[in-house]
Amino acid sequence: MSFTWSARATQAASATALSALLLASAMKHFRAPSFFFPVVPDYLCRNDDAGAAALHNRPLAIMSREEWIAASGLLEAAAAVGLLIPATRKAAAAGTAAMFATFLAGHIDALRRAYGPDGTPVERRIHTLRLPLQLPLVLWAWSLRK
Repeated sequence: MSFTWSARATQAASATALSALLLASAMKHFRAPSFFFPVVPDYLCRNDDAGAAALHNRPLAIMSREEWIAASGLLEAAAAVGLLIPATRKAAAAGTAAMFATFLAGHIDALRRAYGPDGTPVERRIHTLRLPLQLPLVLWAWSLRK
């Protein structure tokens, strides 16, 4: 008996693989949050020690760095589950693509800081490699909308 691999089976396998990647990343957000510190832009992070004037300069700073990392970990876990359910896959795939595209801002900011005066050669290598990985992730998630 021969087995034919259908487009539907390919999409299900691809969704499962992306879901596994998202779940692994979500777990890392909670097990090793410091790994994600460099990709959370400072302008998004609330500085609880700063006065009210500092908040006016950073209107997007509504959470601490740790809270952003936890929230993005939860989003990744939710996206992973959504991709596994055929009825929610299209919406989850579009949301995942948007999430990966949004993460580009953090990767660009990390790369900018890595090449700044306080950046190290290791940070430059890491962030130079991490940034281009976002495009295939966006395209992969987007392809699962069908």
